[in-house]
Amino acid sequence: MSFSDHLRKLAEPIWKEQLSHPFVLALGDGTLSERKFKYYILQDARFLSDLSRVFAAGTLRAPDSESALRFAKLAEDTIIVERSLHEGYGKRWKMTARQMTSVPMAPTNYAYTRHMLSVAASGSAAEITVVALPCAWIYYVVGRHLLKQGTPKKTHPYRDWLLLYASPEFAEVQRWMRRKVDQWAKTAGKEERRRMEKSFVISSRYEWMFWEMAWNEEEWPV
Repeated sequence: MSFSDHLRKLAEPIWKEQLSHPFVLALGDGTLSERKFKYYILQDARFLSDLSRVFAAGTLRAPDSESALRFAKLAEDTIIVERSLHEGYGKRWKMTARQMTSVPMAPTNYAYTRHMLSVAASGSAAEITVVALPCAWIYYVVGRHLLKQGTPKKTHPYRDWLLLYASPEFAEVQRWMRRKVDQWAKTAGKEERRRMEKSFVISSRYEWMFWEMAWNEEEWPV
């Protein structure tokens, strides 16, 4: 078993819960209210800003030039490619990119990004890859799961979102990250591998919590 498969096995109960979450189900069948989807997109826009910083840290820690270049590309794509989807929705809501990224972070979003940024500040390239891997991998799994009945109709309100995360291009992101995790885990020490396991499970939990946050339209209590 590869190390990335081992990580997924550790988090499998959490991953199963992703596919049955009411937000994910409603997103897939198009019954999700636009209000909840708007909340999700605005929080995701804030999330991606910090995720790009995590990938930028990977550029600095990468042990080889090929990996450094790929991390730099991931940072760029996170800002440009995925944000373009958000900005398309922003135009629908008559919001500028600046307005979208100035929405206050919800508690779960703040905690998740601080978790990733903490690893990015002190972790190895392997640890940085692992802490961001659930985001890429779970979204691909969710995207493919929601499209198992075929391509959504053009009238589906969230068709663009579904097609992006089930796309071959997005699939390649998680495949590359898994390959690097498997490669670097072979030379990682016992303690580093333990940290990688812990980070992966925590990020997986936060991925589920992100859906829950959006479903409940979470706000700071005080």
